Amino acid sequence: MIYPIVKYGNPVLEKPAEPVTNFDEDLAKLVEDMFESMYAAHGVGLAAPQIGISRRLAVIDISFRKDAKAKLVLANPQIVKVEGKQRGDEGCLSIPDFREPVTRGQKVTVRAQNLQGEWFEETGEELLARAFQHETDHLNGKLYISHLSALKRDLIKRKIRKLMKAGEW
Repeated sequence: MIYPIVKYGNPVLEKPAEPVTNFDEDLAKLVEDMFESMYAAHGVGLAAPQIGISRRLAVIDISFRKDAKAKLVLANPQIVKVEGKQRGDEGCLSIPDFREPVTRGQKVTVRAQNLQGEWFEETGEELLARAFQHETDHLNGKLYISHLSALKRDLIKRKIRKLMKAGEW
């Protein structure tokens, strides 16, 4: 099932998500639906709050279906190590049509649980490191625009309010 992506302005995006506690068939189905929804929206990462579900769950595939081994499921993820810095354009499925340069860690290690509830650590660089940080931010109720200057952030928020008033958001 493809879920619609929740857009900026929905309160679920700005509050910390609830921990995943049940590692069952329902969670496996949700993960399957999240990958389907992410691919349909042409994304490389998706957090459960982005489909309106306040759960600490994210899926990532920076290969965009080209490598089945690249599919990652992160339940209750925590960033445990950040090394270096990278700056690059970042966008978000919940803030469509906006992209801005954001500084993130270059090499990031995340600790999370898999679909069976087993803890693991994964280290990623460049795009994967950016995805780890971006999706973990979502689960903490934070959007990438919070990493922008106040001026840039306010400009984007103003444009979005204008789109909302026009019924285009």
